Amino acid sequence: MESTRQKKVSRLIQKELAEIFLKKGNELAPGKLISITKARISPDLSYAKIYISVFPTVNQDQILHSIQEHSSKIRFELGHKVRTQLRIVPEIQFFIDDSLDYIDKIDKLLKT
Repeated sequence: MESTRQKKVSRLIQKELAEIFLKKGNELAPGKLISITKARISPDLSYAKIYISVFPTVNQDQILHSIQEHSSKIRFELGHKVRTQLRIVPEIQFFIDDSLDYIDKIDKLLKT
């Protein structure tokens, strides 16, 4: 169960990372649309799991690897954006959010 503080921080991180990926997403994955679907933060606010969705879904693993390689730069930019709201910028780890693929698969199964 997330505390109110965790929810507020995760919403803040999700919003700011979405802005970063809107501006710099073309450098990490040319021709792809990267969106932040969820942000989960640890109880001590030092670790964040970021779930991303990539459209089109071709080569998602390569894009995830590229984002993970640049995670220190992304965290640095996040730190500049949230420096007045957070004392410590959490370590970030990126994961592919496959919930849309799962929904599509269930939808196809129901139609047959």
